[in-house]
Amino acid sequence: MVETVDELAKAIDYTLLKPQAERKVVLDFLEKAKKYRFYSVCILPYLLPLAAKKLAKSEMRLSTVVAFPFGGTTKEAKIAEAVECAKIGATELDIVINLPAVKMGDCSYVKEELRLIMEKTPEVVHKMIIEISLLSPEELDKVIGIMNELSPAFVKTGTGFTARGVSVSDVLLLRKRLDPRIKIKAAGGIRDLEAALALIDAGAKRLGTSAGVEILKEFIEKKGRAN
Repeated sequence: MVETVDELAKAIDYTLLKPQAERKVVLDFLEKAKKYRFYSVCILPYLLPLAAKKLAKSEMRLSTVVAFPFGGTTKEAKIAEAVECAKIGATELDIVINLPAVKMGDCSYVKEELRLIMEKTPEVVHKMIIEISLLSPEELDKVIGIMNELSPAFVKTGTGFTARGVSVSDVLLLRKRLDPRIKIKAAGGIRDLEAALALIDAGAKRLGTSAGVEILKEFIEKKGRAN
């Protein structure tokens, strides 16, 4: 149960991953992030140096994405991207697993590339994006098995770039089948307070959303009415 606005803010990775965002949009986004004190901002790798500069005096962490949004780069390219992102300031990496490899039945490739990324970037928090809405039950079984073997800090439900967003049932399923030590990040289509709180109640420890400010404002308004 979320009791305070600060508690809710600290459950959110405030996200801007639209490639068409112009400079003024990015700067406004970073100012809002600083004002509302989210746990982290999640941005494209190119924007990391700018975000690091603008948020230097805040406690906010810098999250970025790796092999976004499909995960289908080569193992070597994905490792190099992860290492470079850590080097230029990312403290958390949201890594898209190799979805084409999963679909081809090559889960050993998926496991090895993630293992190597974790090995070569031990200083960062790893969040593995599994894109649950695109996986068959059999594929999900295999992917969950890989996650339980590797034990990343988080498993993230999706990129937010597929046909549907995250559901409460997604989070409940993952919470039931993942190792309890692995936290869940819910992402995709989280637009209002009701959805955010439902996902947290289902077991999500972090939310990825571009609507973080609106969600916090709605929380503040509801608390005000309640008082």
